[in-house]
Amino acid sequence: MSTNTNRPRIAASSYLNTAPLIWSFTHGSQRNALELFTDTAPARCAEMLARGEVDAALVPVIEYQRIQNVRIVPDVCVGSESAVRSVVLVTRRNNLKKVERVALDESSRTSVALVKIIFREFLGFEPEWISAPPDLKSMLTAADAALIIGDPAMKIPRDQFRVFDLATLWHEFTGFGFVFAMWMVRNDGAEKVCAIDFAAARDEGLANLDRVISDYPHQIELSREEIKHYLTTNIVLRVAEQMQNGLTLYLDLAAKHKLIEYAKPLQFSR
Repeated sequence: MSTNTNRPRIAASSYLNTAPLIWSFTHGSQRNALELFTDTAPARCAEMLARGEVDAALVPVIEYQRIQNVRIVPDVCVGSESAVRSVVLVTRRNNLKKVERVALDESSRTSVALVKIIFREFLGFEPEWISAPPDLKSMLTAADAALIIGDPAMKIPRDQFRVFDLATLWHEFTGFGFVFAMWMVRNDGAEKVCAIDFAAARDEGLANLDRVISDYPHQIELSREEIKHYLTTNIVLRVAEQMQNGLTLYLDLAAKHKLIEYAKPLQFSR
């Protein structure tokens, strides 16, 4: 992709769950409004935003606490009200209280912090943590549980492993939905980004979901019906009240368990 410094630069992960949010920028009405960079790791999008390589990015929500001088775009998110399906803890153990070591795919730092909160706050103990590339076989060789995110998480055979959905666990423990990622804008890039309507892009993607699915550039071993169910039932792209409450609690618990320095108040862009 050629670089045009006059157009805003934005970054987002290329996982299926972001497809309705970015389709407007790749195929829809806002396709000439900006330069879009995609990466399979949400954490790398956060790094691009922190380094000033992009003006806005779809970023794991925990990174709002770590990146200076950014604001959150309101109401648009990648989240789940109960079962997300694409953020899971995989194990051969029949009970999470029997887990002794967890291999963490660090490509989504929000999910890493969520796993640690679930063990520390709700299960009452802490296993050993190791970082590992997102390869299930090697992760379960080194540990007895593995955090897998994104499209690969949906391909895990449920008849071979015990698969714990992290949004489901969060909902069972708190009664709230969970926000995994939101658009964030650098303060020094806000003027360039102000013409981009992220909520309208989401709405356009949802209104053209069949086209979004047809245009998704990556192979995924799910039927069109399964993909549509995932994008309309598992994934939530708006921040309703119970999602907002879940986000606030998550950040408070992240601070309580020293995963962030403190819960910085959320500041939203206009």
